[in-house]
Amino acid sequence: MTIAILGTGLLGSGFARALKKKGEAVRVWNRTLDRAQPLAGDGIEVVETAEAAVRDASRVHVVVSDDAAVDSVLGSAAPGLAHGTFVIDHSTTSTAGAVRRTREWNAKGIRYHHAPVFMGPQNAFESTGLMLVSGDAAAIDELRPLLTPMTGKLIELGSRVDAAAGYKLIGNLLLMAITAGFRDMLALAKSMQMGPADITALLAVFNPGVSLPQRFKRMADGDYANPSWELAMARKDARLMQDEVDQAGLDFVMLPALAALMDQAIARGDGNADWTVVGKGLV
Repeated sequence: MTIAILGTGLLGSGFARALKKKGEAVRVWNRTLDRAQPLAGDGIEVVETAEAAVRDASRVHVVVSDDAAVDSVLGSAAPGLAHGTFVIDHSTTSTAGAVRRTREWNAKGIRYHHAPVFMGPQNAFESTGLMLVSGDAAAIDELRPLLTPMTGKLIELGSRVDAAAGYKLIGNLLLMAITAGFRDMLALAKSMQMGPADITALLAVFNPGVSLPQRFKRMADGDYANPSWELAMARKDARLMQDEVDQAGLDFVMLPALAALMDQAIARGDGNADWTVVGKGLV
């Protein structure tokens, strides 16, 4: 039977081509039809409406931008959806949206399930990367053999309907934080007449990524009394960094906000605690 994909951006197109490569019959629709047309060259059926895309489909995959887009697309597709059809939504959305859509569409007899991903287009095409699912255990049992071939790893997050949405947002925040850090690293390097090649050389020998779980555990456990890096010393280093970019007429985007948190913690008497004490009060 045909698998329908609603949304043929980079990720949706990757999924479509991967499923077709596996021998599946695939039908696609996109709000901007021209973006879907190249898939016809891969033997994928391209249709003009969401309703036509989902009619008689064995399952439907939604890959669009946000809550509003998901709601709009599913509203357009609704007349073509058969009772009991699985609708698997890979879009990054709010937790409230995931809960609401699960409740509303299941009440209509459509088996909506949120399954966001940590994937780029190549991951989607190669069936690698991570796919997250949570919610009804019986539904996940049925989905598992359908979704596992589409990803490098299917991560099951328990019965909370919006857990997958939450994990996705938290993971994306980490990626954004790292990117903001890279941006500040570039500014600091430039202020010292260094450049991207120097950062690349540093990263070749200095990989703090392996320490992230342990560093976060210290913060989550509130283990600030035995510092690996005292907050006051970290603040001193932040000041040195700020001085470098100030003298060069450049700026930071991430460091000033962190420095402000450091100052607040020092003011309340935590200067000799582990620098992760800036997270105090959140756990």
